[in-house]
Amino acid sequence: MEILINLLRIDQLGDAWAVLDIVVLWAVFYQIMQLVRRTRAVQMVYGLFAVFLLWWITSPEGFVRLRAVHWVLGQLWLFLPFAVIVLFQQEIRQALARFGRYPFQQFRTQDTEARVIEEVSLAASAMASRRIGALIVFERKFGLRNYVETGIRLEGLVSYDLLINIFTPRTPLHDGAVIIGEGRIRGASCFLPLTTDPYISRRYGTRHRAAIGVTEESDALAIVVSEERGLVSAALHGNLSEDLDTRALKSLLEDHLTTDRGRSPGIRSWFQGQSASQDVAETVESQP
Repeated sequence: MEILINLLRIDQLGDAWAVLDIVVLWAVFYQIMQLVRRTRAVQMVYGLFAVFLLWWITSPEGFVRLRAVHWVLGQLWLFLPFAVIVLFQQEIRQALARFGRYPFQQFRTQDTEARVIEEVSLAASAMASRRIGALIVFERKFGLRNYVETGIRLEGLVSYDLLINIFTPRTPLHDGAVIIGEGRIRGASCFLPLTTDPYISRRYGTRHRAAIGVTEESDALAIVVSEERGLVSAALHGNLSEDLDTRALKSLLEDHLTTDRGRSPGIRSWFQGQSASQDVAETVESQP
């Protein structure tokens, strides 16, 4: 605590090196938070915190004076660095690889989102004209890792050709949903929960019910291409909007994806006051 108090002393802000030191430390912690969010690592962090809390409350000065439990937990802290490396080895490896490939990726968020929206809009319209069924789900604030794990992990760049190839009939990955998150295709052939709403029209097939179902259980946005009618639909918050052309679909994705995450999640948004991104008030049914 003494070290933390010294780091937060205001009178140190007059030193340029101290300011740089704080900024670097903030950047490291921010990247760690970005790394563990939406993954199972969050639960492991909670577990470590629970062990620390138990060790603290069982201390001689704590609320529950369990000396034996406190001593055993205290011995475990000696192996904590090794435990962290073992538990988070996959996340650490992914973070180093990601930073090596895209060290300044956060400043390219807008360009990535615009490219993804363009590719998905063109692919959906092309598949509708060819009567190729498709289900594309966009991950927003809440993670969809549990659904990604039900399919085949890809971690590939979103492109028109890749989406067409995935949903081409009689290919291994055409059955199921494609989940897109952070500008990449996280997984294909993923299984989604079907809606249990008894008032859904019977003319909707499994894809439409799965799109409505996943948007009921999360804030995801789902795009459905009907192979029977050749129409493009979008689901959000359990509401379905049908018969979207390329321009309407692109406008819908821009409204609910780019503004939803913020213009730049990096340093720019920090100095602009860390303004929280607000949910879009309109429903998908208001789209043309």
